[in-house]
Amino acid sequence: MTVEPFVAHRSLLFTVAYEMLGSAADAEDVLQETWLRWADVDRSQVHEPRAYLVRAVTRQALNRIRTLSRRREDYVGEWLPEPLLTHPDVADDVELSESVSIAMLTVLETLGPTERAVFVLREVFDVPYDEVAEAVGKTPAAVRQIARRARNHIAARQSRVSVSRSEHNAVVARFVTALHTGRIQDLMEIMAPDVVFIADGGGLAGAALVPIHGAGLVATMLAGTDRAAFETTAVWLNGALAIRIESDSGQAAVSLVVENGCITRIYATSNPEKLTRLDKPADLTR
Repeated sequence: MTVEPFVAHRSLLFTVAYEMLGSAADAEDVLQETWLRWADVDRSQVHEPRAYLVRAVTRQALNRIRTLSRRREDYVGEWLPEPLLTHPDVADDVELSESVSIAMLTVLETLGPTERAVFVLREVFDVPYDEVAEAVGKTPAAVRQIARRARNHIAARQSRVSVSRSEHNAVVARFVTALHTGRIQDLMEIMAPDVVFIADGGGLAGAALVPIHGAGLVATMLAGTDRAAFETTAVWLNGALAIRIESDSGQAAVSLVVENGCITRIYATSNPEKLTRLDKPADLTR
């Protein structure tokens, strides 16, 4: 049995599934289900293996989304995507790094399943409309309308400011320094007045159950951390420089959104079930 097409496109298939689900563990399950179906396919009838496999993984991901939606209704506190350790060169592909960022994956959660699939396939992976239509069970005309709605929805909720890698990295470094000094004023100076702090402990680790709004409140909360009890490491998460925090109580992955030299959003994941992939870089590709 020839397995080369699946193996050759595995990184692509994982990236598609991960962007649709926001969970590497669920994406791996979807790939396993897709492989089992691929193993039974008559290869002589598959003229474009890549397109066939992308459609197959999309269908499996849509099925998984329906299961996840019920599970997330009972989730304790805020739900954030599972952070992934990535190679620094992922940032070289601007579109890929933006599409897998924690900020984008969080926004994608606000789309319906079909809208999310259409947006991911069309806007991120440039899949032709007719192939997207076949994957989601819609007509090409309907897919065009869904894609337009999804683009407008995403545009209204994501940053319109483009930040260079050097600027982002400089702000991350300043944030780490301010975090270690513990001075409220230093923290406030690096954050936008309307900054939002979102934490995900999943009920398994200490975390704010609701978003914290405003530089004053966020800085006060961060300044209250015992500075002698944690260590920070700069890591590449989801295509951007981020922070890994380790303490006696566990660890956290912290991603920042930067606009005009200031932090506008802080995403902190401390749910241990979502921090199992911080030691080996994930292979993400378009």
